[in-house]
This record gives sequence, C-alpha cells and structure tokens, in this order.
Amino acid sequence: MSFYVRGIGTSVPPGYLTPDEGLGVARVIGGPTSRASGFLPSVYAHSGNMMRHVVHGRDVVRDLFEGSRDSGSVFLPNGDPNFLGPTTAQRNAHYAIEAPKLAVPAASDALKEAGFAADSITHLVTVSCTGFFSPGVDFALIRGLGLRPTVERTHVGFMGCHGALNGLRVANAYATADSNARVMLCAVELCSLHYHYRDEPEKVVANALFADGCAVVVGDGVRDTNEWAISATGSSLIPDSTEAMTWTILDHGFEMTLSKQVPKLIAANVAGWMHDWLATNNLTVAEVGSWAIHPGGPKILEAVQDALALPASALETSKHIFANYGNMSSPTVLFILDVMRKASLPRPCVMLGFGPGLMAEAVLMR
Repeated sequence: MSFYVRGIGTSVPPGYLTPDEGLGVARVIGGPTSRASGFLPSVYAHSGNMMRHVVHGRDVVRDLFEGSRDSGSVFLPNGDPNFLGPTTAQRNAHYAIEAPKLAVPAASDALKEAGFAADSITHLVTVSCTGFFSPGVDFALIRGLGLRPTVERTHVGFMGCHGALNGLRVANAYATADSNARVMLCAVELCSLHYHYRDEPEKVVANALFADGCAVVVGDGVRDTNEWAISATGSSLIPDSTEAMTWTILDHGFEMTLSKQVPKLIAANVAGWMHDWLATNNLTVAEVGSWAIHPGGPKILEAVQDALALPASALETSKHIFANYGNMSSPTVLFILDVMRKASLPRPCVMLGFGPGLMAEAVLMR
C-alpha cells in the first residue's frame, strides 16, 4: 500500500513584506553596515520574491519605518547599537502563540477537502524547525479540531526545509503498515521569528528569503489511481558539505548558516544520485512528468535545473510559490504539491528538497 493524498490545506499569517519593505526593514534593524550597504538593494531586487507573509503585523512594520513603538513588539530596536533582537525565549513564546493559529485552519481545510471527520484521524505527524513547546502544535490540533484522544503522534523536528518530505515518509509508513490508518501531516514554520540583527552577508540573504506559513496533508492507504500517492522516498548526504548549511539555537534566535557554495554543491552532486534513485524505481529524468522542487532560493532552483537539464517549464510552480510566499521552509514544497495536484499536472512527480547536512530528500508521487 501507499499513502494517498485526499486533501491539502494551507494558511499564511496576515502580515506581509514586499521586497521594498524588506529592504527598508533591513536598513532599520540591521547593523551599521546594513544601513549604508550598497549590497542590500541587489539582494532584495534579485530575490525572485514579490511577497512574503510574516507573523509580525503591519503595525510592527509601521513602527519600524516611523520610529514609533505603538505595537509594543519585542522585535523593535531599543536604541542600543549592539541590539541583537529578542532572546530565543521571547521568540519561542511567539511561536507557541502563533503556530497553532496557522495549523488549525489549514488542517480544517484539508479535512474538508478529504471529506474526513476529525475524529477519524488515527495518526498525526507534525513538522517544524522554527520553534518548540510542549504540549505543542499536535496538542493544539487535537484540541482545536476535535481529534480523537487516542490519535498516535509523531514529531519531525529541526530538520529544516526538507522536513515535510521526511514527514511524508512517516505518513507513508503508517498508511502502508495499517490499512485502516488515516494520517494527518502538518508542517508549520515561523521563520520570521528568527530574523538576524547582524551584518554578515549569509544572514542578510537569509533575512531576504524566508517567510511564514503552514501546510497540512490528509490521506490514507486506500488505493485510488485518481489520487496522488507516494511510490518511493529517497535521501542522499552530499559529501564535504557539513558546514554549508546549518541551523543552530543561539541566545538570540535560531541561526542559519547558508553558504554561497550551496548551489554549487547541489549542482555537482544531485544529478548522479537522482539518476540512480530514479533507475531503482524504473524511471529516467525524462519520464518524470512534473517536479515539485523546494525553492530555497533562485540559485538553488537554477542549480537543480542545470544539473538535471530540466526545461524552464519544470520549475514554473516552484517559482510561482516562491514569488508569492517566499521560502517558508518545510511547508513550501507542500504548497507546490497543492498547486500541482489541483492543476492535474502529469505524474509521476518528484518532490525534492535540501536541508542542513547538506541533505537531499525526495518523494516520488504517482
């Protein structure tokens, strides 16, 4: 058996940033180099993103630009030139409040599309790398949706942008092992809580790309050739790349290390592994009908496209989601899947993402 997708729900917070506003924020709360940088405008102008949703309300953005403090946000500069932003505890407190606000409505929409009653869900898989609290998002979903108290819970934590693919692997295992399983997978990330108040180029680029959002997938193991289903999953550790992408908990938020070598490492290694993995599933790259590639940024998409010799059309959905939502970390690839599934794009489909390690994760949908 396989995990068959029956419903997908997505949600984003009402707050947002355009590239011009993102540049303005960087000028206000970055270090002295950021405020005078000629590098910053190019970063935002060429990000490939037109809109990012964030849990920080428009009142916070207004305070930043007007120098006021009406919102009372802990993310506002406090006058100290060495201010590094809120503590990790303060950021995580926001996560505990805001993450359930995105998870519950997205899950409700997924259940509605699937036609599943909330109390019919037997397994709940949550995915996140941008916050921790316990009882957590899983508990909020049980309470908010009326899931059965005996629902079996699994959390995939701190795995980064490919976390939803790891979550799909877990969902597939449940659906394959138990013919009566109905699985809910919820990936929620609040990346904007970890905005860095520093001048390092790697941090500046991360600040320009990441956003907030949630995606929920509901499915089961009941065979239905009309539905998208997991056929296989795969993983590959890219050699000599341990320090290229890291995600570390520090005193003032979670710190992303995003080396400019990441696209080159992906370009040099993804093709060999992908060809071998597809061959074990009796496929070639040319036989893949569609590609749901996590848009870590424009250069990562370009690296995958060049390495696999994909046509520009293969990346259209990934670019569309990135342009309108930014890099939401783990939920992003599920946003892409949602669009592809609703558009009935050709299958088989390869879902592909990259995260700290440097790791590549893939899911084959048929």
